Amino acid sequence: MTASTVKITPELKISWEKLPDDFILEEEPVENIDQPLLAAALREILEIAGLIVGGILIAPNMGICATLDEQLVIKAPDWFYARNVQALPNNEVRRSYTPNLEGEIPDIVMEFISATLNDEYSERPNYPPGKYLFYEQILRVPIYAIFRPKTGVLEIYHLNSSGKYQREQSDANGRYWIAGVGLFLGVWYGTKAERTGYWLRWWDESGQMLLWGAEMVERERQEREIAQQQAELERQQLTIAQQQADRERQEREIAQQQADRERERSAVLTAQLRALGIEPEA
Repeated sequence: MTASTVKITPELKISWEKLPDDFILEEEPVENIDQPLLAAALREILEIAGLIVGGILIAPNMGICATLDEQLVIKAPDWFYARNVQALPNNEVRRSYTPNLEGEIPDIVMEFISATLNDEYSERPNYPPGKYLFYEQILRVPIYAIFRPKTGVLEIYHLNSSGKYQREQSDANGRYWIAGVGLFLGVWYGTKAERTGYWLRWWDESGQMLLWGAEMVERERQEREIAQQQAELERQQLTIAQQQADRERQEREIAQQQADRERERSAVLTAQLRALGIEPEA
């Protein structure tokens, strides 16, 4: 892709230009440990499910770049997902992402909010613009997600036909279809590693929740235990059946021995009677 320029308003000119190699990115620490854990968990599910293929870029807290009226703007969502992203040359580390130059506009950007929204998330039109305006009017990201881990509230905004974000209603299961990813996104409460609380998770079209690696290991362990228990039950049933067969064989042998003894006694008695000149009755 080559650098391009568009106007979204008469006052604002947007261009897509590569971040200079010598540009010093600000290193802002995350607000708390929840943010990297939430971001890593979302990626892990997709990776395990085999849904991260060539050209897909998933990044937490990576700067997305645009140039407004020749002034560089960088906003770093807590998580984003983009497709058809150009691969970097060997050994080059991706420091930022410029849509329309390096790949497509992200299908979804997410923010994990630990406090009340501040000016950073506003629709402030002056330089530098707030994140809301940046995602809506400059990047035109189809889906903007705001998640509050403390309360488990998930807000999904989709870009409507007027080019404005409109809050979306969840389905009957409290989930949202994310078309670019091809999965449902929703909230789940539970424990992963050292954190117990609300998490964002993915569900497929059939409503099946995609599992983390530890969950898959645990499920496989449980399946092995069930299989072992079933095998042990079958072994016990086979043993019981064999014991029953042995008892029945022994009973047949005892019955046969008794019948043989009866025949022998009958034969002896018959011989004794005949010796006495008595013919036994048939």
